Amino acid sequence: MGRRLAGWAVHVYTASGSVLALLIVLAAIDGEVVTALWIGLVALVIDGTDGMLARAARVKETITWFDGARLDDIVDYLTYVFAPVVLLWTSGALPDGLPGYVLAALPLMASCYQFCRADAKTEDHAFLGFPSYWNVVAFYVVVLDLGRGTVAAVLVVCSVLVFVPVHYLYPSRTRTLRTLSLALSAVWIGTYALLLVEYPDVDPLVVAVSVGYLVYYVAVSGHLTLLARRRRGAAGPQVPVDATP
Repeated sequence: MGRRLAGWAVHVYTASGSVLALLIVLAAIDGEVVTALWIGLVALVIDGTDGMLARAARVKETITWFDGARLDDIVDYLTYVFAPVVLLWTSGALPDGLPGYVLAALPLMASCYQFCRADAKTEDHAFLGFPSYWNVVAFYVVVLDLGRGTVAAVLVVCSVLVFVPVHYLYPSRTRTLRTLSLALSAVWIGTYALLLVEYPDVDPLVVAVSVGYLVYYVAVSGHLTLLARRRRGAAGPQVPVDATP
């Protein structure tokens, strides 16, 4: 009984992200950009910890009929995709008229594909294709005050990368360099908070540390992709079995 209650508590913890998504949207509409990003940070922390809590509570064993993975995907789409796109729209980061609508639609549509892929998470516990981190994109767009041209380029490139079979680091699950990745992720979260405190006069050194984590993330993701290709190469071509009698 106690374990089942713990499992439900984890599911409620995950579901609270949907409320945070609403608060992000409302803050964005009210022009409270920094507030929206603070709420986004809370949502990020919840998403980064609910999986570990779910495994500790063994929710798949105690509440077998409830799909926690689907709940997580729903909440992630709201907090990582929909709410950040609303923030980009209301903050004026997107152009007016049809170009703005098209750019806003790209991450929304690409992420629909990403979240519905059966192989979105690989056997080596990585993400396949750009993992729809539009909340991170929105954060840097605001904090670094990126121009509309740069924002447009980032949205197009990242939307295309959703469909490119690159293995992206899953900091809390990827075994390769897991301890280092978790430590650096914690540092990055610290820089996120510090940059919001400093905004709009952000410290270039803090920005450098924050962006440095992105460089690490991309480098490790490239390494994971090469490892996956080598494993496929070592396994050799798959020869179809002729079942004809």
